[in-house]
Amino acid sequence: MRQPKYALAAYDVEAEDDEIWALCADAGNLFGDPRPPARGTYELLGCAPEGALSTALACARADGSAPLGFLALQILDKKGERVDEWCLEDVRVLSDRLCARDMSLLDITIEARQSPHNSFDYPQCPPLSPGYRLLGAEDEARGSCRDLAYVENSRPDLVEPSVRLLGCSPQGALRTALDAGEEDLGHAKLIRLDASGRAVQTAVEGELIAWIPSGRGLVDLTLEPWSERPPTAAQEVWELWDDGRPALPNSWSRCGTEGRRYWLDTVRDNHVAHKPDAAPGGTYHLDGRHITDEPGFFCALGEAVNGPGGYFGWSLDALADCLCGGWGAGWPFKLVWHDAEVARICLGLTPRIDNRPWTFEELLEFLAAKGIDVRLA
Repeated sequence: MRQPKYALAAYDVEAEDDEIWALCADAGNLFGDPRPPARGTYELLGCAPEGALSTALACARADGSAPLGFLALQILDKKGERVDEWCLEDVRVLSDRLCARDMSLLDITIEARQSPHNSFDYPQCPPLSPGYRLLGAEDEARGSCRDLAYVENSRPDLVEPSVRLLGCSPQGALRTALDAGEEDLGHAKLIRLDASGRAVQTAVEGELIAWIPSGRGLVDLTLEPWSERPPTAAQEVWELWDDGRPALPNSWSRCGTEGRRYWLDTVRDNHVAHKPDAAPGGTYHLDGRHITDEPGFFCALGEAVNGPGGYFGWSLDALADCLCGGWGAGWPFKLVWHDAEVARICLGLTPRIDNRPWTFEELLEFLAAKGIDVRLA
């Protein structure tokens, strides 16, 4: 008989050990992929277009609309110096009209989505600023505009259903609260378990808001999440971890790109802390047969250094942190990259909108700059 898939624990950031409130047979409405960023309509007011923006504007006049791609708005101070930057992605030029305040300029209507890397929701120029300098993905000039206006959309927000925790056996403080008929059941986190009952990874955190009996002394609980839900790709990753930490190399290769990203979260959460690093000067063999995307490189690198299910960074910044020590490999070391031609062909092919994936050559340059001796095999 399959052991419970989840454990419900008290949410306490200060506690060293989780206080288990219940073991749960299963969960419903748990997984949820993030919605694609909403596209909005914006107006570049008092715009003097240049370069690709001028070209797209001419096409829009002829065809009704035209793609522009990435657009950065550099916020300028009163001296015309850059203060900050705010970006739009997948920009499409819709129309234009003469600017009422200055007939030599244009008000241009565009459709776009905000870059997820913006540090604030909407740009605002300081006093006496001339406005924004417009740039492309490679900092190529696309003109200037005096102001930006957002045309509010009427798209309704979708309400996600609460998480249902099924077949739960309450204990401890939760059992006491249920027996006392308390309405406030507290804050909790849901932890994925493997088939042996070992904790694999926290799935979601939130507030317990309701319960109903489900027979044989068990209850079904309702959890209202405040953290992000695990993506649907997590299901495949957890199945691969169901018998414990994978013993076979390249288990991650069965997953798609999103599954590989979640694999990296899982191996990071299961990294054995405080284990001494291997001595500097070692040699690690990178199996390159399945490095067809950027997450695949980091999955393979983690295994090269720390064995199946191992972790050694999920991004280049995280890799740089791992090289500082405490993550398995003593720096410097040699990396023998087998079947490197797979990565050379596959990496960095996604068209650049904002953050293009790293190419094979750029990865090699980064590794060399960090003092890693890479040998292609």
